Amino acid sequence: MKVLYFAWLRERLNRASDEIDPPAEVKTLADLVHWLRARDEALDIAMANPALFKLSRDARIVSPDTPIAGAREIAILPPMTGG
Repeated sequence: MKVLYFAWLRERLNRASDEIDPPAEVKTLADLVHWLRARDEALDIAMANPALFKLSRDARIVSPDTPIAGAREIAILPPMTGG
């Protein structure tokens, strides 16, 4: 599964994506975010308040309780400001 990072999150992590293979106990997007944060200190710091981020499963914005089974691509979209 591919995880995509967008906007300032991508810049802060210094990468646009990761290829991952989460363990079986990671069942939802919320579980996945928790698992990713536990593995990556920079991501953990950047996502200090995960409720502010939008999550996408296969190019569709979904809620954190969405199952990841069968997903090809997950995107993490940080909060944005506009002008």
